[in-house]
Amino acid sequence: MQLLKELTLESLEASQYEHLTLEVSQHVATVTLSRPDKANALNMQLWAEIGQVFEAIDQVADIRVVILAGEGKHFCGGIDLAEFSAIFTAKRDCEGRFRERLRRQILAMQDSFTAIERCRVPVIAAVHGAVIGGAIDMITCCDMRYASCDAKFSIREIDIGMTADVGTLQRLPKIIPDGIMRELAYTGREFGAEEARTMGLVNSIAKDKPALDMLVGELATEIASKAPLAIRGTKEMILFSRDHSVEEGLNYIATWNSAMILSDDIQQAMKSRMTKQTPEFKN
Repeated sequence: MQLLKELTLESLEASQYEHLTLEVSQHVATVTLSRPDKANALNMQLWAEIGQVFEAIDQVADIRVVILAGEGKHFCGGIDLAEFSAIFTAKRDCEGRFRERLRRQILAMQDSFTAIERCRVPVIAAVHGAVIGGAIDMITCCDMRYASCDAKFSIREIDIGMTADVGTLQRLPKIIPDGIMRELAYTGREFGAEEARTMGLVNSIAKDKPALDMLVGELATEIASKAPLAIRGTKEMILFSRDHSVEEGLNYIATWNSAMILSDDIQQAMKSRMTKQTPEFKN
């Protein structure tokens, strides 16, 4: 049996994407949605590319943190309604087969966002402007969310007559109070950055996008300086504990640390504490 091979940073950076950009600097990858003329609306190509880029990042040892951002005036205006409406005019030779294909399409869209959550390193969402519909689904997959003061949020699916189906209703109740989540999902009302911070959807607010970029950049740099194996284990345990009992979580961390605790990272971290020098961790 061959061990899973890591992708090289060079091969990742050589990858081509139509609707997003990828930059890597000092162990921090920045993924930027890039359909600014469409408010970074999610068409099928962008949706697929999000899954592809995060699956690739997951395999690159040099990357320790990811920032997810949007180009232009808005983070993401949600699903591309032009593509969505095409579902209703598509030719259907057999209604049952069409609906089975549609189900597989929805599952594939869910998996593209889940790739963000599965990514073994922390993912920080930096949002500004519109954060609508599918954008909410997307940022709930991230470890942390930060916003500029102009950010406007909405679970907009209810206003186009559908039930949110790619993660908001499953993940958001784990992030904000249940009653608030229900109100937002049932009404589709818009809410601003300050309310998002108060309810716990975003960690903090910056005065504008440049300040937001600086804030998340500094945070990403700090996380990237920590022991990579410890960060990896911390994310694994947080996600596991979210969906399991305390007893199951304790059992898993006991098994995990019995396997991982004898790492070079711990020796390096302890040495740096005693010598007051900056530790140098392996990827």
